[in-house]
Amino acid sequence: MKKCNFNAGPSVLPKETVENTIKAIENFAGTGLGLMEVSHRSKEFQAVMDETVALFKELLGIPEGYSVLFLGGGASLEFCMVPYNLLEKKAAYLNTGTWANKAMKEAKLFGEVVEVASSKEANYTYIPKDYTIPTDADYFHITTNNTIFGTEIHTDIDSPVTLVADMSSDIFSRPVDVSKYGLIYGGAQKNLAPAGVTFVIVKDELLGKVSRTIPTMLDYRTHIKDGSMFNTPPVVPIYAALQTLRWLKDLGGVKEMYKRNRDKAEFLYDEIDRNKLFKGTTAEEDRSLMNICFVMNEEYQSLEAEFYQYASARGMVGIKGHRSVGGFRASTYNALPKGAVIDLVEAMREFEKAH
Repeated sequence: MKKCNFNAGPSVLPKETVENTIKAIENFAGTGLGLMEVSHRSKEFQAVMDETVALFKELLGIPEGYSVLFLGGGASLEFCMVPYNLLEKKAAYLNTGTWANKAMKEAKLFGEVVEVASSKEANYTYIPKDYTIPTDADYFHITTNNTIFGTEIHTDIDSPVTLVADMSSDIFSRPVDVSKYGLIYGGAQKNLAPAGVTFVIVKDELLGKVSRTIPTMLDYRTHIKDGSMFNTPPVVPIYAALQTLRWLKDLGGVKEMYKRNRDKAEFLYDEIDRNKLFKGTTAEEDRSLMNICFVMNEEYQSLEAEFYQYASARGMVGIKGHRSVGGFRASTYNALPKGAVIDLVEAMREFEKAH
């Protein structure tokens, strides 16, 4: 049976990424050694690192004066590293869900944290709009896409202070004006690579300004100086990321991917809005293109478990919603083909006819 992978992360990867990484694990760059066995300081792997950085800069249009890093620890470690490196007195955070809350919790260890706005009272079903960013903050932190609740910030915010963004789940899904950000970070396991590598895009001039002493491994300057090789980097996920970036470039880059992502999302949202059994859970203007959340309409809630079994039997994988939202979540990341969305919509239509 064909499987349609709607997992929220780790998630679907391009077929080319999986196949090429498997080949490299067996024999990397003609060395006769597997990718997991070679030295990260070999000229063959250095070439991988160099090309991965170059494609990051090319595909996102990263300006001069920014460094691209590949680190460990996931976005969760960045919740700590960002304030460690940037927070001197005060930081501002937009509270749009679970991951924003976790980031704020870590920042409070280093200084004053201001929550400029929150949608918690509505279970994070919308992105706050009317708020003021304090101009005396060291930075303003946002989570651009909220995997659990299915909301997304669709534009690049004009911030009067350094803008920091967790883009774990929508990096490369839409064009981004990197020049508006001081730092962008994210785990790679949603739109880029297997779990195990974290990307960081940081404006060099922001670093070295805080008065505290930063442990060596937690100082971004350490990793800039050593080209992400101060310690052994996660070589397999970085190699897989390179394959994904090559795939993305061959397809036409981020603009083409954005077009495809909008098409997939609109197709599924249209069915959610049309189908009498289902309804969306988020404000329409803030609907995520990456994580599409929906539930059964109230009069059909007793059918939720039955629909989950029905869809699963037809190859739909990973569509159960997060426990804090319930219902269903279809993650439509870059590598998910539209055919998978079509199959899910057909299952929804068939289930509607049966009930």
